[in-house]
Amino acid sequence: MSLTTRQLSFHYQAGEPVLHALSLDFTRGRVIGILGANGCGKSTLFMNLLGVLKPQQGQVLWNGEPLKYDKKSLRQLRQQISMVFQDPDQQIFYTDIMSDIAFSLRNLGMEEHIIQQRVNQALALVDAESFRHKPIQYLSHGQKKRVAIAGALVMDADYLLLDEPTAGLDPAGRQQMIHIIERIVAQGKRVVISSHDIDLIYQVCDYLYVLSQGRLRCEGSEREVFLQSPVLHEAGLVQPWLVKLHTELGMPLYKTEQQLFAAHNGQPLMREAL
Repeated sequence: MSLTTRQLSFHYQAGEPVLHALSLDFTRGRVIGILGANGCGKSTLFMNLLGVLKPQQGQVLWNGEPLKYDKKSLRQLRQQISMVFQDPDQQIFYTDIMSDIAFSLRNLGMEEHIIQQRVNQALALVDAESFRHKPIQYLSHGQKKRVAIAGALVMDADYLLLDEPTAGLDPAGRQQMIHIIERIVAQGKRVVISSHDIDLIYQVCDYLYVLSQGRLRCEGSEREVFLQSPVLHEAGLVQPWLVKLHTELGMPLYKTEQQLFAAHNGQPLMREAL
């Protein structure tokens, strides 16, 4: 299943263009990162990919065919592309977890035993089994995020769009989110992440698109992109701390902090720099 855009441009009513002639291919990696400062068009791009917004120029292509915007076609599309918003309260509507996660499947008329199977699988994937019977109003922000992701996963979509998945999470919750993303990818799904968490993007993504004022500034593997410090600066971004250790101190370029610590066997990092 392929998701691409071809010369996609979008503007809101009587406003300046938000997206400018974007040609993106979301099959270039298993986890695609969309980077850019506030106002660069990341959220608007996601809404175009889902068919919520329709570009004035260019196209969103699903399996090589332009999106159709009739109700039936969009309903089919959203069974293949799911999105989780930054604020989980925007997509949690029930007071109990089971009903909320099962809502979309019941809306499709799916048999109850299949619904229960999918709900159980999704809860296990996001580590939510321990609080599955807890009322949603008593959940933490991080737990609500996991419920929202489970609600998207039950659709068994090929693509999962995550808008700021680590926003509002503590360090433990952030690490848990990384594990969840890794599990989703291990199941053969593709994930597209829009985030200000530069270190998260560097760790989990294998292909990046950098946007600035709605235009594509650069693209490539996470290492190729994050080594382009001037381009990042122009886009209002900074290098991840692991990349800074490489560019500023001449240390090897590590993908994760676990690789860094394993390579140095617990020795102080500054000893080598000195």
